[in-house]
Amino acid sequence: MLNLFEPLLDELAAAQPDFTPHRYGVVAACDGGLIEVAGLSVPVGALCRVAHGRGEPLAEVIGFRNGRTLMMLLGDTVLLRPGSRVRPEGHPGMLPVGEAFLGRAVDGEGHPIDGLGPIHFRDEWPAGGIRTGALDRAPVRERFDTGVRALNALTTFGVGQRIGVMAGSGVGKSVLLDMIATGAEAEIVVVGLIGERAREVSDFVERHMAGEKRERTVVVAVPADHAPNLRIRGAMLATSIAEHFRATGKRVLLIMDSLTRVAHAGREIALLLGEPGAARGYPPSALATITKLVERAGNSAASGGSITGLYTVLADGDNQDDPVVDTARSILDGHVVLSRDLAQRGQYPAIDIAASLSRVMSDITEPGHARMARTFRALVASYEANRDLVLMGAYRAGADPLLDRAIAMQEPMKAFLGQAQREVVPLDQSIAQLAALIGDAG
Repeated sequence: MLNLFEPLLDELAAAQPDFTPHRYGVVAACDGGLIEVAGLSVPVGALCRVAHGRGEPLAEVIGFRNGRTLMMLLGDTVLLRPGSRVRPEGHPGMLPVGEAFLGRAVDGEGHPIDGLGPIHFRDEWPAGGIRTGALDRAPVRERFDTGVRALNALTTFGVGQRIGVMAGSGVGKSVLLDMIATGAEAEIVVVGLIGERAREVSDFVERHMAGEKRERTVVVAVPADHAPNLRIRGAMLATSIAEHFRATGKRVLLIMDSLTRVAHAGREIALLLGEPGAARGYPPSALATITKLVERAGNSAASGGSITGLYTVLADGDNQDDPVVDTARSILDGHVVLSRDLAQRGQYPAIDIAASLSRVMSDITEPGHARMARTFRALVASYEANRDLVLMGAYRAGADPLLDRAIAMQEPMKAFLGQAQREVVPLDQSIAQLAALIGDAG
């Protein structure tokens, strides 16, 4: 029986008592989700408790205006009334991290949602990360096994690389992430499900929080119906947990689904504060939010640990020039483009190999492997560019030797790119199958 209380007793013993006088302010105005509090001076990023008819929900400080503190509730403003007391809580700008989160599913505040009891954490990490110099980041030198044949062979990823999975809605981004989470080799897997459907959260937890994988997996879930600042806080919490494990020398896989929902949350907050929309309605601060998140992943020269970041990016209306897609593509070390046309033809995962790119592949692969991958890409690009002519029968065999070869190998190449959701193809096996298909001579 005492074993049940041992973590709590250890936490109480390590706690530092706070003898400072308690301060509080009062709610002076509420405009939409924006709350103005008078009489309370606390820094941006601080959390406060607001006493109203539904208990004491948390609110986060997001700015100041005319001597008042601007906050956003991490919940609903229903039953909030003028004069409600607001008092600061916790350590401003710090988020809970540590091994206590392994095997657990939590919300954006770090509270468990898996029904397995409270989490007793001892460590905290800055919400914005610990900034390091550009030369403190170790280069990408080792290959990363995703378990997906097309990615392993044709867009080989590296340990510590940041990759984006870009596609429109319903093309298979979440399924591809699920395949990588199943087949990837990593010591710690941190998954941030930000702004997605609650059903996807429960399905993901059921599939991946079981067996041996559970003890090395952390899930941070903030569904789409939660407050925008809570969604951003969830993304920061997932990244902070990954950074904490990297600082201990671990190899971490950070999966963020999706980066676009984080940008949407940043846009809501920025517009609420009166910031003008610039790029198709996205204020500059919203796009800066995703840049700061992505830059926190990578290799650490100090600890020897790494964060391999995998981020999904929703292309609104299948527009690859969307501001979020364009910003993510410019800051990431590679991107995987999923095609709706390929999905409609029954190819899953629907990876558009010609449009996908790994910027570190040439640094981490053998020359023969890189040559075979370029040949495969050339064959795919040649066939897709002339597909209509071939289907209409307007192409005359012998006019283009590359296209002739692409037509002859079309079915084997389609089989190579396709893969069942539960199938795992290791990296070396993927390269061997590519060599058997293309041949080392290319």
